[in-house]
Amino acid sequence: MENKIFLIHWNEDEAQEHVRQFQDAGWQVAWESKDGAHAVNAIKNETPQAIVIYLTRLPSHGRETADYLQSLKNTRHIPIVFVDGQGEALEKTKAKVPEAIYTSSGELQSVLIDLVKDY
Repeated sequence: MENKIFLIHWNEDEAQEHVRQFQDAGWQVAWESKDGAHAVNAIKNETPQAIVIYLTRLPSHGRETADYLQSLKNTRHIPIVFVDGQGEALEKTKAKVPEAIYTSSGELQSVLIDLVKDY
């Protein structure tokens, strides 16, 4: 089975670069860079093994999208991994979504591999 993630990044060019890197590493990747509601609908329609949300752009959007996903019965079990947050944005996100995983870009691949091997 191919490992499947959903990537959310609020900058389209950067999102596409991350998607290419994941695909080159053998991941199946769906993604969204413009609309949290589209991301939620896509995740509900085709459940990934993990959701990756970058906090480098518009962290409040990522935080709200994750919070909503965790409020839904059919998506609350999907692990959420926040990437590259810092400062107040990271603190607010940890307060709102404490059960998520927090990591850096450099550690992300190994974190995801550990997550999906038990899926």
